[in-house]
Amino acid sequence: MEVDYRDIKVIGFDADDTLWVNETYFRDAEVQFAKLLSQFETENKIDQELFKMEMKNLPVYGYGVKGFVLSMVEMALELSNNTVSNQTISKILDIGKEMINQEVELLDGVEEVLKQLSQKYKLIVATKGDLLDQERKLEKSGLLDYFHHIEVLSDKKEANYSKLLNHLEIKPSEFLMVGNSLKSDILPLINIKASAVHVPFHTTWLHEQVNVNQEESKQYKTIKSLKDLLKILQ
Repeated sequence: MEVDYRDIKVIGFDADDTLWVNETYFRDAEVQFAKLLSQFETENKIDQELFKMEMKNLPVYGYGVKGFVLSMVEMALELSNNTVSNQTISKILDIGKEMINQEVELLDGVEEVLKQLSQKYKLIVATKGDLLDQERKLEKSGLLDYFHHIEVLSDKKEANYSKLLNHLEIKPSEFLMVGNSLKSDILPLINIKASAVHVPFHTTWLHEQVNVNQEESKQYKTIKSLKDLLKILQ
């Protein structure tokens, strides 16, 4: 099935790992955390248990660095049977601060693509995570002027997107979402009859990994680089 983009008037972009690097910093932090706690358990086991803790805490803390740091602290207490040192807790907090203070590293071609597309389409950001952190990254990115609207969602399910489109008075048939996560940026959109383009990032959080059936895969396009978006929208 050939995907038709002729009716598209508004394009939504995910932020993390679509516009700029993000997941890489979480993987690096996990490695640092496992080494800090290596006296209590193997690094592989620590990684597995931290992920379980993150999943347990998602309904409480939501997405983003702050919730991740709180999960690391809780995991450190649990693994150590509450004997972990204040110094180690301080180092965990430092890992989080380092993540928050990272420079924003734009992915290849991002500004060029936004500049061209903004001349023809309304562009919005639809991302999830910590509001303050995402606002900070957008400000530091230098990309704010390209977007008509910024939305930081608590989650990215069909209901979240439908509510956003209704609020902005956008018809699903006129909306295209671009992102790196099949689970969050692609499948919910095709399920509400909007369009989606998948731009894979080399690292994907386990929570975002899904299997796609053949029928679903026909309803969106996958491109290697954001620059390829210009080709398919010509």
